[in-house]
Amino acid sequence: MKVYLDNAATTKIDSRVLAKMKSIYATHYGNASSIHYLGQENYLLIKACKEKIAQVFKGQADNIVFTSSATEANNFIIKGVMRANKDRGNHLIVSAIEHPCVMNSARELAAEGFKVDYAPVDSDGRVKLAELEKMILPETVLVSIMAVNNEIGVVQDLAKISEIVHRNGAWFHTDAVQAVPYLNLDIKKLGIDFMSLSAHKFYGPLGSGLAFINPAIKINPLIVGGGQENGLRAGTYNVPGIVGLTEALVLSYKERGTYIKKVKVLRDYLWQKIKRSIPEVYLNGSLKDRTPNNLNVRFRRIEGEAILMDLSLKGICVSTGSACSAQNLKVSGTLTAIGLDPSDMNSNIRFSLGKYNNKKEIDYTVKVLAGAVKRLRQFSPIV
Repeated sequence: MKVYLDNAATTKIDSRVLAKMKSIYATHYGNASSIHYLGQENYLLIKACKEKIAQVFKGQADNIVFTSSATEANNFIIKGVMRANKDRGNHLIVSAIEHPCVMNSARELAAEGFKVDYAPVDSDGRVKLAELEKMILPETVLVSIMAVNNEIGVVQDLAKISEIVHRNGAWFHTDAVQAVPYLNLDIKKLGIDFMSLSAHKFYGPLGSGLAFINPAIKINPLIVGGGQENGLRAGTYNVPGIVGLTEALVLSYKERGTYIKKVKVLRDYLWQKIKRSIPEVYLNGSLKDRTPNNLNVRFRRIEGEAILMDLSLKGICVSTGSACSAQNLKVSGTLTAIGLDPSDMNSNIRFSLGKYNNKKEIDYTVKVLAGAVKRLRQFSPIV
């Protein structure tokens, strides 16, 4: 049996989204920056996509900038805002559990002379709000805190964070990649100045993302060239990708209730079966304050990579953490930040469910998992 439980890394594209993209590839091949009719058809199509996306998030269509990914959007926003507002200050705050693209953007800015601080989190991965407020200085320009952590699925209180940030005179950015469709991302109600998304996290195509920006705030482009997106992001528009992103986003929120109920039932069923079948297992992060698709489990006395490989050989796809750092097997910054014991740091598996999973797959996964854990613990040097 083939089982895919790595939906936090990327999702299988929805067949309805793919069908819509195919029609665009076949008939809408004009460059959207061209002034002939084929180009203008695509230009108007992109505008229509922005209107649909803006309706979902209660924002303004003109505030959307299409990118190749959320990684690009995060780089664009964090570097662009800090570099464009040096007259305002030189201080950036990010949380201690951000995605590597945010962390590395912050490190790059630190190397340029910007001051960077990292907001701490509690043992469940929630930002310590009182400490965050103390960290905000008169020269703080931007605070960047992800809506949902990609490893342990913890959900942050965006409304409260943005209120603290704005009350202290700074601007707020959130990496919302893992939040669709689990959170109602109302830009105005939540007080979000900048937001990043990526289509492949919600059954859309790879290579298509977006940045929501606040036009009242200066921001420098990351990619320069032909002047697309009002000079904020150069490059020929990926029209099929933009259409796919839009269709996937609209479908995700249209079918949100049914979807969330399904993945939560499966996630809870998986966790109960794991606890009944395998001793010495622990949940990383809060079960209450996390998205319903995420389960990050600690298996004492075993390397997570060993479990992953055993499962993969039996057709089961899971993750040990962020897919973006899986190649280098570094210790997880998120698990370090929530205070895991060093001996447990590499004993974790992330199961992330999606709309194509079913109970039969869960039963098979736990059966294989229990056998793998039993076998691997026989060779473990840790008592």
